[in-house]
Amino acid sequence: MSRKSRRNPKPQDPPSPSRGGISRAGLFIAAGVALLVAFIAGTLVYRSERDQAVQEAAARNAAQLASAHAPLLGKPDAKVHIVEFLDPACETCAAFYPHVKKMMADNPGRIRLSIRHVPFHQGSEHVVRILEAARGQDKYWEALEAVFASQDRWTVNHRVHPERVWPFLEGIGLDLERVRRDMNAADIAARIEKDTADAQALNVTKTPEYFVNGRPLPRFGLEELQGLVKEELRSAYR
Repeated sequence: MSRKSRRNPKPQDPPSPSRGGISRAGLFIAAGVALLVAFIAGTLVYRSERDQAVQEAAARNAAQLASAHAPLLGKPDAKVHIVEFLDPACETCAAFYPHVKKMMADNPGRIRLSIRHVPFHQGSEHVVRILEAARGQDKYWEALEAVFASQDRWTVNHRVHPERVWPFLEGIGLDLERVRRDMNAADIAARIEKDTADAQALNVTKTPEYFVNGRPLPRFGLEELQGLVKEELRSAYR
């Protein structure tokens, strides 16, 4: 190839002008913008409907979740309220409890925890009565942690052996004789009945079951609980 041919290549045919005033590329761009706008609009509508459904579910649950007799941990005016339906013989309840306390410690004054008792395991109502009686001595939370820590010693194959619980309640400042007297009181039976009725109304069939500001977990799991709590914290403390 000569130097001249290298420096002076054959000229290319000029592009033909588009017809009708709109190029094919312009049509693709317009279509893309229209799809993007439709997607954004659909997302906003979905979020609005989802938020409304969440609010309606929380309102429906409020009557069954609001219980003045439930043990309360944390400041009463904390804006994020976890309600837990709990069986003291439930292994998962014992496993989740430290994580709930850590969330509360990480957000001081912002989270409160209420406990509702549902004795699903055979014999666990006896332990629930002990815990309720311990409340009369302001030792509920100490008693709960004591029974959780020793759970594998008094629960065998998901069956409670009530007589094995008592030794593990020593050393936390409880008057055990008074507990034995108080645990069969009519008001404690009424609390258990109320918790059981509310659990049935909310379709609680397993423990632990959590509601955060009236909202149930989207599905059960520790990450799901932590995520829902974080979401409510962001909403309540912007």
